[in-house]
Amino acid sequence: MTPPPDIIFIDTWMCGDCTVGRLAYGDFHCLTLELPWVSNEKNISCIQAGSYTAVKYDSPKNGEVLLLRSVHARTMIEIHAGNFTRDIEGCILVGDSLKYLDGDSVLDVTNSKKTLGKLLQAVPDEVEIGIVRRG
Repeated sequence: MTPPPDIIFIDTWMCGDCTVGRLAYGDFHCLTLELPWVSNEKNISCIQAGSYTAVKYDSPKNGEVLLLRSVHARTMIEIHAGNFTRDIEGCILVGDSLKYLDGDSVLDVTNSKKTLGKLLQAVPDEVEIGIVRRG
């Protein structure tokens, strides 16, 4: 399936201790890392599949990010830089590859700050996001 070029499309797979995905926006592509699905529980679960609006936002904690609006039962869900699931409190990390970086058995993303910078350059100040969850 080819996503529309004017929305961010994130196609994800549940992997036990984490959720990994592929993000596409026009010609820009990267990988994503999220927490596993834990019934949409704040700070320990990825968010529900669905459509969201995101805006560029200067986060006090994470710097320039994409902030997702109207996430069911959740607030302050960001697409931000980080390498490990411990860097996530329900948000979405981006990177250019998946590796085991820190000796545990949970996948990590690499080059996250650089990847986030490229994503922020590629998208407008407000953009639609579609998230699909698989197995």
